[in-house]
Amino acid sequence: MKNKIAQTALAGLFAVGLIVNLASPANAVVCSLAHTAGSYGVSDSGTVINIGPRAAIALLTLDAAGNISGSVTASLNGTVSSSTLAGTYSVNSDCTGTTSFGEYDSSGNLLLTATASLVWDSGMQEFRFLFTSATLPDGTTLATAVNGSAKRR
Repeated sequence: MKNKIAQTALAGLFAVGLIVNLASPANAVVCSLAHTAGSYGVSDSGTVINIGPRAAIALLTLDAAGNISGSVTASLNGTVSSSTLAGTYSVNSDCTGTTSFGEYDSSGNLLLTATASLVWDSGMQEFRFLFTSATLPDGTTLATAVNGSAKRR
């Protein structure tokens, strides 16, 4: 009888331990620069107000130090161009973040600076973004309605 009680108690403790372990925040993905670092395929679309539609694809690398870089091909009102992107990004504990970057032509000339709000999901494998500002080198501010998504490669 004592042996049966001990077996039942042990099985119960095992089940409770398993449930606690599975529900533990320790198993949740921690939102951090280290967990977002990697290579992402990116696409965005929307409108640059008073200029026209924009669509773009990019291959971006985010590193664990908060740097972002990569190549971009974009169409703005039907004109296609290629550029490189370089800047920084941040990640908050709630999996939101921001980025600030410049885009440069093949000669290294600044084409624009921009910022975007970010949110990670799918276990830090994907992020969504919304442009929050875009400025030309002469200081002209561009109003945008552009959003996109990125998926880890």
